[in-house]
Amino acid sequence: MIRHPVWIAAVAGLLSLTATVAVAWESEVADLERRWERITTERPEDERREAFERLAEEAAALVDAHPQAAEPRVWYGIIEASHARERSGLGALDSAKKARAALEEAVELDADGNDGSAYVTLGALYDRAPGWPLGFGDEETAEAMFEKALAIRPEGIDVNYYYAAFLAEEGRSEAAREHAERAERAVAGEVREGREGSDAALRERARELLSRL
Repeated sequence: MIRHPVWIAAVAGLLSLTATVAVAWESEVADLERRWERITTERPEDERREAFERLAEEAAALVDAHPQAAEPRVWYGIIEASHARERSGLGALDSAKKARAALEEAVELDADGNDGSAYVTLGALYDRAPGWPLGFGDEETAEAMFEKALAIRPEGIDVNYYYAAFLAEEGRSEAAREHAERAERAVAGEVREGREGSDAALRERARELLSRL
């Protein structure tokens, strides 16, 4: 088969362009992650709401620009969930609903949900949101989301801490202690790049939880 050099050049150019687009959104997601980390660990409490609101707007724009990419949706969901935590009343519920929608769309695109991160945040959202008829909170769904995250990343500090907190609230102290201990060990063994501050905070929260169990 004879391959015309013009077609070869065109295909090569298209592949190069596709790779460049992918690298572009990956770098933007990395920037969102870095800024989320700084807001979470360095900003005073009274500044976090506005900072998360601005960051969520940028994340939403990135999702719109790359509708078939799962990772921007995961990070939009994480940021909007953090925004919900800093809000109150119906505003908090609105942010929680936006976060849930983005994360559920993300796992449709990527069954692993960005190494389980989407499922961790969904678990926390279903745990903390008010239940029907006002909200979507549901204990069984929250546990199912945590279990999915554990199946993907069984030693993850985030899933083990948030699952431990959920189990403690449910009065399941023995299981809560097991996961809190796993959360404490996770950071001691391996700190996630770019998440050093937030992971250290989770370790302290795991220790505090253990002291109460």
